[in-house]
Amino acid sequence: MSQKQLSHIDDKGKVRMVDVSMKPDSDRGAIARGHITMGIETFSLIRDGYSKKGDILTTAQLAGVMAAKRTAELIPLCHHLNITYIHVDLSFDENLPGVVVTAEVKSHGQTGVEMEALTAVSVAALTVYDMVKAIDKSMHITNIRLIEKHGGQSGDVQN
Repeated sequence: MSQKQLSHIDDKGKVRMVDVSMKPDSDRGAIARGHITMGIETFSLIRDGYSKKGDILTTAQLAGVMAAKRTAELIPLCHHLNITYIHVDLSFDENLPGVVVTAEVKSHGQTGVEMEALTAVSVAALTVYDMVKAIDKSMHITNIRLIEKHGGQSGDVQN
């Protein structure tokens, strides 16, 4: 049984950026999701639009888009990518209670966009937290994960 190797560690144990120069360009896509749970009073306040800080979900959506575009500046070994599509969706879920954040990112290139989708979800959730923390410091950002990815040598993945 062969052991998988960490792609960002060389044979001497040093960190490195993965060399994708020989990989063919292909269509790539990724979807990530996460949750921000909060008290029912906070949930109702956001859902009903009574925030003095403006439209929280739109602000978080824009923050997620901006973050996806800057992932390589935030995560040291990520490649700068030519992103062709980003969509960040925030929806209310009374069962949490809270907000479900979903990000879809696409590109055409030599490496995938999983980190961009995960970064978009993380920053969008952090933006909700930042805008609401004055009234609810018990919020939890949870379950940030890759839902699916498409393209590349490793093929499609659905979690």
